[in-house]
Amino acid sequence: MARVSTTTDRPAPPTGTPALPLLVLGHGTQLASERGVECPGDLPAPSDPALVERARAAKAALGDRVFVLGHHYQRSEVIEFADVTGDSFKLAKEAAARPDAPYIVFCGVHFMAESADILTSDEQAVILPDLAAGCSMADMADIGQVEDAWDDLVELGVADDVVPVTYMNSSAAIKAFTGRHGGTVCTSSNARTALTWAFDKVGGVGGSGKVLFLPDQHLGRNTALDLGLALEDCVVLDPHRPMGGLTPEQVRSARIILWRGHCSVHGRFSVDAVETARREIPDVKVIVHPECRHEVVALADEVGSTEKIIKTISAAPDGTSWVVGTELNLVQRLARQFPKQRIAFLEKNVCYCSTMNRIDLPHLVWALESLVAGRVVNRIEVDPDVAHWAQVALDQMLALPGGTAKD
Repeated sequence: MARVSTTTDRPAPPTGTPALPLLVLGHGTQLASERGVECPGDLPAPSDPALVERARAAKAALGDRVFVLGHHYQRSEVIEFADVTGDSFKLAKEAAARPDAPYIVFCGVHFMAESADILTSDEQAVILPDLAAGCSMADMADIGQVEDAWDDLVELGVADDVVPVTYMNSSAAIKAFTGRHGGTVCTSSNARTALTWAFDKVGGVGGSGKVLFLPDQHLGRNTALDLGLALEDCVVLDPHRPMGGLTPEQVRSARIILWRGHCSVHGRFSVDAVETARREIPDVKVIVHPECRHEVVALADEVGSTEKIIKTISAAPDGTSWVVGTELNLVQRLARQFPKQRIAFLEKNVCYCSTMNRIDLPHLVWALESLVAGRVVNRIEVDPDVAHWAQVALDQMLALPGGTAKD
């Protein structure tokens, strides 16, 4: 498990500046800005512009001692201060490539900061500006539940023919479980390669071996169908039901056992939204993330990871119309970046990623000013044994053929 520093003492603000408007973890609400309270389909209001100067001053004071990472789904006011932007695995690798920076400030969510801690040296501190910035998908696979499910597979006598594959969007503990049981981590761009590798360990895609795919059922199902498996080859394991809600016959006949998890944003895009876009926007192209439901993916013109979505739209001719099924911050940023294309969010009633949006400018300023004052707050540290086995699974991913560093 990850150990975290939970220091919440705020640094004294610079002379003449107000205290930062931070909410203590688990206490209080702000309907206008607190992420996850309501989901109107709009982004929270920007933070106080005066904080921009404080962020610039703190970052300048720290100089090369701090390296700020910003995930694509972050608010634009935070991305402005990122030294590198990207997906979760790219950012963890970027952190590892900066061994001389004692402080890594990760503007993303908890599992990403864990991966950065695993891949960086013990002398480097990985900081998550708000500990409440978690991931609902990653939280859907608890290590105790996963170990219980594996025990069920052992009891059924099929565990020797099962290879676990966990999505990057999982806790360090789940990655470590995967490493201990001879599996691999995957990203959304190399999931097909990872599943092929896993099936090859147990007789190939055309054989009878199985993959346990954690924790996103939609990415697992979409990838399995892309490999030529059928919907009937997929079963969903519900960790809240005895034996996952499956019969022994269902487990034995399945080729891929999907954990019952999903992305709270991508999982809500609908067939109706795709059909509405096609009716209302002439010559529209629909591009969605593979974390979307299978029926949505089946209707899309393009399916791909966050990086693929960005590359596809950036390479499209002027005048192209797109509706994009991924996180709202990124879609709005793409619309501003490519004003000669018509870019719209796929479903107006779907919210931004509420946990990603917890990393706002007040929290970033607090983390940076704390470092200037000599205090390390919200440090993410993974237990050494967990880190070892998680790195085994991550290293296996790096050893897969083809490009593995993009999500």
